Amino acid sequence: MHFIFSDEAVLLFDFWRVHSPTGMALSVLVVLLLAVLYEGIKVGKVKLLHKTLENLPNTTSQQLILESDQDSTGSGSTPANGTHLRWFLFYFGQALVHVTQVVTGYFVMLAVMSYNTWIFLGVVLGSAVGYYLAYPLLNMT
Repeated sequence: MHFIFSDEAVLLFDFWRVHSPTGMALSVLVVLLLAVLYEGIKVGKVKLLHKTLENLPNTTSQQLILESDQDSTGSGSTPANGTHLRWFLFYFGQALVHVTQVVTGYFVMLAVMSYNTWIFLGVVLGSAVGYYLAYPLLNMT
């Protein structure tokens, strides 16, 4: 296999057949946006991981200290249950974001495997633009 410059390709699905320069330009734009989305998902996943780690349940020793403090103050409510629920929701969200990242990544990979040079350049440019736009958002925590 080798890369070709052509305005004809079949991308991802049988119904996505490109037969014209205009169709190829639109397909390159779609693949470019898909690569930008992939980079954005990667950043979102890192931010969600940070939030998940912030909401980790307390360790056993910390829970014992909290329980003894609550017994001495007479408070009967347990904030640990809310923390566990928040942690679970963040963890579940992180799993969904991971699945979305994997599916998007495979779509981008399969588009490149059409061996069309225009599609490949669209993915490379989309990845660069996505990186340029998304990674400064990591510092905004």
